[in-house]
Amino acid sequence: MSWEISLGGFVVGLLIGLTGMGGGLVMTPMMIFLFGVNPTVAVGTDLLYASVTKLFGGWQHWRQKTVDWPVVRMLSVGSVPGALAGAFTIMFLQGNYAAEVEGIVGKMLGFTYLVIALVMIWRMFNKPRVRSAEEGPPVPDRRKMMFLGLFGGFIVGLTSVGSGTLFMAMLVIIYPIAVARLVGTDIVQAVLVTGVAGIAHFAIGNVNLPMVGMLLIGSIPGILIGSRMTVKVPAVAVQTCLFLMIFLSGFKMLLK
Repeated sequence: MSWEISLGGFVVGLLIGLTGMGGGLVMTPMMIFLFGVNPTVAVGTDLLYASVTKLFGGWQHWRQKTVDWPVVRMLSVGSVPGALAGAFTIMFLQGNYAAEVEGIVGKMLGFTYLVIALVMIWRMFNKPRVRSAEEGPPVPDRRKMMFLGLFGGFIVGLTSVGSGTLFMAMLVIIYPIAVARLVGTDIVQAVLVTGVAGIAHFAIGNVNLPMVGMLLIGSIPGILIGSRMTVKVPAVAVQTCLFLMIFLSGFKMLLK
């Protein structure tokens, strides 16, 4: 089965590099429904895998100069403690509700997927307004960025979902810059938030390391290729397919 897992990693890596989205949204349900992994282990495994994958994507965007470093720092001030809080919430659930925890996490994932699907619809019909050269670059609001980081980091640590889609959707609203630069900024800050949350889940025992390795074999070349395609390929068709898959996954997990 290792080649199927690596192929899945390649597809997800390609999506992450191309759109800044698709990591936890695709990888976690894929592990649960296709490979039979428990929801809590799927969350932890996806986070650790995503941090390494996005490290390569972030490197590519750094080379392309499509990263806003001040915004990365502001987001990380909130997202790192938020991710730890989310991971510790999972630990609390496992310690106090051991028999029900997999079902609880599964329902949280399903609800989160449906919310993200709605966010994606909103994004499709509300394109970001890119500021003109005369207007100059926007000034990031430190408080808004830190709050977004805290809220988004908690959701990521809890469900492994949101380091791409959730952050991207909110950045479009509060920081309207070029899409390629938004994607690069989002991927770089996601390296930290998923890395911190992934290490916390590993300490809890919610990571399948052999699966992480098999996923990385496919995802690293996938995200490098996708990052190169960011400035050339329109993402509307990719996002539409993602929306359908995410909506169906969320619906299925709520009914499971």
